[in-house]
Amino acid sequence: MTIDTERLLLRPFTEADAADVYEYLQEPAVHCFVCMKLHSLEEAAEEMRRRSGETEFYFAIVLKQTGKAIGEIDAYPETGEPHADENTPKDTLSPCWMLNLEYAGKGYAYEAAHAFFDYLFREKGARRIYAYTEDYNLPSQRLCEKLGMRREGLFREFVSFVKNPDGTPLYENTYQYAILKKEWRG
Repeated sequence: MTIDTERLLLRPFTEADAADVYEYLQEPAVHCFVCMKLHSLEEAAEEMRRRSGETEFYFAIVLKQTGKAIGEIDAYPETGEPHADENTPKDTLSPCWMLNLEYAGKGYAYEAAHAFFDYLFREKGARRIYAYTEDYNLPSQRLCEKLGMRREGLFREFVSFVKNPDGTPLYENTYQYAILKKEWRG
């Protein structure tokens, strides 16, 4: 599966993306991505082999003009209700996006996320899309708002991804944004 936009391709990862992905995952820009940190090009190549099987919900964000992978976007269907039974529709998705900081501020994140949301609503049966973003991640908050998502709440000291210098968890404040299919103006 490939999603085509004016300047980008959203496509499954390939082993050839290892060096590009290593560029932005050797030092993730936001704490929530620390668990994805890559320590070597070899580790990146192994990660690309693992990701290459993901073809419906996990995409590399690739510049059409050069073929360079500049980021990634993914989301997986869930019920949206933690106590749901196996017959409950999985029509809620929570996307995650990450862009190489060298390509930030050029509209690529919006172009990719807009196309991805459209795909999820039109092709994958999404009813609701929600996103979490740290209170200090203003670019991600602006992206959510530009996509037409509404801020639904602030979770104080919601989650910890890293530790303070003294070894205790650093809990982060997290905003939740969401949009419904009936609100989407793709």
